[in-house]
Amino acid sequence: MPDVYEIMLDAELSKAFDVWSGYLNARTGEDPEVRAQLGALLESARTAAAEGDPAYARTLLGEMYDEARDAGLAFAPVEPDPCAADCQARDYAKDELRQVLPLQLREDLDSVALYLRVTGRRLRAAPGLDAATREDILYVCARAGMALDLAHLTAARRELERLEAIARRCGVEP
Repeated sequence: MPDVYEIMLDAELSKAFDVWSGYLNARTGEDPEVRAQLGALLESARTAAAEGDPAYARTLLGEMYDEARDAGLAFAPVEPDPCAADCQARDYAKDELRQVLPLQLREDLDSVALYLRVTGRRLRAAPGLDAATREDILYVCARAGMALDLAHLTAARRELERLEAIARRCGVEP
């Protein structure tokens, strides 16, 4: 089985590289010196990633966000929040995962993801849920999402079962 976590980390870098490349290739009229410095940092980050040092590449990307913010570049990318970063990485990793995961596993993961979304949406829309139950729903959905991201079908199914148990307890059809 391929290292799905590694694929997700690579996808995070790929997404950030593409976002920064798009920005640097755009004609925004912003400070050309700062943009040149950002371009050099981007190339260094790409080189670090290609040479097998993704941690250093991430450090350089962090410096890019800081430099752009400090220079007041209005159109520069901003560092996404963790949830947005995960969604973007998942989007990028889909193609890679399709190439390395067996078809049956992909279909099973997709099925669990669908049931998870539907059940979670029904639960969140249910009237009269207390704060603790809403917190449980978010927690279980997050754990299931992590399991799906790592292609861990057993864990994802276990979390879906927990979510369905909450739904039954709340009188919501799973």
